[in-house]
Amino acid sequence: MNAVKAVNAVNAVKPVNRAAGAGRSGRLAFVLLTAPVLIGLGVFKYVAIGWSFLLSLSDARGTIALGHWVGLDNYRTLLSDPAFRGSLVQILLFTAFIVPVTFAASLGLALLVHRIRRGRALLRTTFLIPAAVSYVAASLLWKMCLFNGLPAGVANTIAGWFGAEPVAWLQGGSPPLYWIVLVSLRLWLQVGFYMVLFLAGLQAIPREVHEAAALDGATGRRLLTRITLPMLRNTSVAVLMLLFIAAFQAFDEFYNLFNSGLSGTGTAPVQTPLVHLYNIAMGSQNYGLGSAGAFVLTALIVGVTLVQGRFTGFGRSGE
Repeated sequence: MNAVKAVNAVNAVKPVNRAAGAGRSGRLAFVLLTAPVLIGLGVFKYVAIGWSFLLSLSDARGTIALGHWVGLDNYRTLLSDPAFRGSLVQILLFTAFIVPVTFAASLGLALLVHRIRRGRALLRTTFLIPAAVSYVAASLLWKMCLFNGLPAGVANTIAGWFGAEPVAWLQGGSPPLYWIVLVSLRLWLQVGFYMVLFLAGLQAIPREVHEAAALDGATGRRLLTRITLPMLRNTSVAVLMLLFIAAFQAFDEFYNLFNSGLSGTGTAPVQTPLVHLYNIAMGSQNYGLGSAGAFVLTALIVGVTLVQGRFTGFGRSGE
């Protein structure tokens, strides 16, 4: 009997030991799989952010080594710079225009595609393809092919069909035609992505809601304003937030469209804050002033996001 009890006790312990061993193996596998990602994220992101903040408090010219501390002098110098303040005004104007236009175009396309029963997947994929294109590649295409300013360019060729003379689209002048290039490029790259987000929101609306509203006599514009748009509120707020952040972070198209080789973008008719800070950090090699500008721009983006969240109620319980 004692031998039987001992065997039963050993057999009862074995599953516990196997479970404990499996748990330790799982934790070890988790650590081995996530450690490279966490280490890389910490070194190349959080350590870099901390080092950049310390550089913004020091006089770092031609070096990223810490040493000569100047406190908030870099921030004062940057905020008193007319060129930087002018870039902030330009990006605010650009944001005030591109955000509502992109929002309306994306929503309109989503509503049209959502009504189509056959070929919806093909249209969705077709409009989404530009979102996978690099901003650099698209900027070079716009600059060297569509709006190159030559009589044989696509834009000038189409304009010539209506009797217009060839124009230099990317040169400063009156009217500033380069805004057509910038706006059309960003719309082509972004509208499809946000259209897909709106489509996801539209497909999440129960069909029974629309059917009940139709039975009550709500059709057309009334159905759109009373049912569809209110039920797209969360999606609309999220899209607006993403559009604001993307607009304030505009860099690639502005830099590549107006970059003229060795001269850089110093003579560009319009510069965003990121382009201006890039010229300070990489052109003048004033890494302290450039780092200060990065944190100023980050604070501006966070502030605008918080204000938008305050007015739209984004993130509140029950939303």
